[in-house]
Amino acid sequence: MIPFLSASDLSIGRGDRTLLSGLNLSISPGDVLHLRGRNGAGKSSLIEVLVGLRPARGGTLKRPAADQFHWIGHRNALNSDLGVRENLEGWCALNGVAASGIAAALERTGLARLRHRQVRTLSAGQKRRAALTRLLLAQRPLWLLDEPLSGLDGEGLALLGQLMNEHVAGDGGIVVTSHQSLPGRLPRVTIIDLG
Repeated sequence: MIPFLSASDLSIGRGDRTLLSGLNLSISPGDVLHLRGRNGAGKSSLIEVLVGLRPARGGTLKRPAADQFHWIGHRNALNSDLGVRENLEGWCALNGVAASGIAAALERTGLARLRHRQVRTLSAGQKRRAALTRLLLAQRPLWLLDEPLSGLDGEGLALLGQLMNEHVAGDGGIVVTSHQSLPGRLPRVTIIDLG
């Protein structure tokens, strides 16, 4: 099985500090890679390297084209002055994705009634759900999720667990950072403790 993403002897740094070195990983269809570690261990920096937002200090990295993966960062990447639907329409326009699926995606994530609310008026969990709604707007085989559980209540965690299970059942792959246990009963989870 050809992996979506693979890294060999990867070294990650921030400033003059090396955060991780000698890291090897591979994500194939159906895999979940759970990156754990204390604050400052390099989880977000690693995700940023995997996405292509920062260079690795060393090693080799093979990743798919940008239109083959979703990246949801630690911050939600939402314009607080716009409504939820407007944010999603903007994301669709930037990514060449049809906006016709927004209504159904918002229904699925429990935000349909809040679709016109300005993002600044939403709770932390509602903002996180709005960001996660993008996962439903375009089918992409690899998800790279930085602290996706942050701010979610029990219902939100259950929803994310369902979405993740459906994605891997359809031969998708997921890389996720989290201090918490992952929701749902995900098959084939590999845990890497980063310190």
